[in-house]
Amino acid sequence: MPAVLNFAVTGAYEERLAARPLAHPLPRSRPRVRAAQSAGLEGLKNWATSWLWAWVVPLLLLGLWTLSSHYQWIALQVLPPPAQVWDTLLELTRSGELLANLQISALRVLYGFAIGASVGLALGVGLGLSPSFNAYVFPLFKAISQVPVIGWLPLLMLLVGIDEALKFLLIAKAALVPVAVNTCQGIQGVSNSYVEVAKVFRFTRWQLLSKVVFPAAMAQIWNGLRYGFTHAWLALVVVELLASSEGIGFMIVYGRQLFQLDIVLAAVVVVGVVGYLIDKVLGATESYLLRWRKPAF
Repeated sequence: MPAVLNFAVTGAYEERLAARPLAHPLPRSRPRVRAAQSAGLEGLKNWATSWLWAWVVPLLLLGLWTLSSHYQWIALQVLPPPAQVWDTLLELTRSGELLANLQISALRVLYGFAIGASVGLALGVGLGLSPSFNAYVFPLFKAISQVPVIGWLPLLMLLVGIDEALKFLLIAKAALVPVAVNTCQGIQGVSNSYVEVAKVFRFTRWQLLSKVVFPAAMAQIWNGLRYGFTHAWLALVVVELLASSEGIGFMIVYGRQLFQLDIVLAAVVVVGVVGYLIDKVLGATESYLLRWRKPAF
């Protein structure tokens, strides 16, 4: 009988314990999921807001351009309406003329950038690693870099003519300067503590460069490549404006000679859009390659 009574009391006690809520319940994952969803929605909202704000100034300029053409504040022969420029752009695209010239310009800038970036990387590494090489070469390099691309045009025209070699050399010069400068600054900016740790581990010189110096300077080096490509694209347009019979820059000259400003503005729009897309692609590539970096805040 006592055993039966004890069993009944114990069972009733366990039932009360089961029914009583815990003083410190286990945390659930649902609040974390909600927080993550809220953060994602907030990030999407911020991106949409910044994207919309970025279109405010272009739309205002487009509206002012439309009003100026409608009320003829500026002669239509000088500033064609946006609709006419858009129609011209579509016509050039359908005829294949725009694509053919854009392809020629793209090949020129790629070849020129490849030459300039290769020389710029080698020069920047030498300037950053060797103090004696820096002392001998950097003053001359600094003086040469101050001369704009167009300043070398007359001399190079006498040396190599006006064929493709001229365009490649000028584009290469435009890309070389930012690549070399940023590479040198990136290598010189590597923290001494990294080098000291490498010496503790008895790294060879190649291990020091491949595992410490170049990874630490990669952000600055890539920044130089990004700006170098942008400068190469700008130099391409300048070169084609002055010494070319084909390409996107030549389309601007061709339209001006025929006094067809709609062709000029269509080519200018293409130059701006392509340059903007190039910068965005290089920025996205930089974020992907350097995704291992942690933000400071």
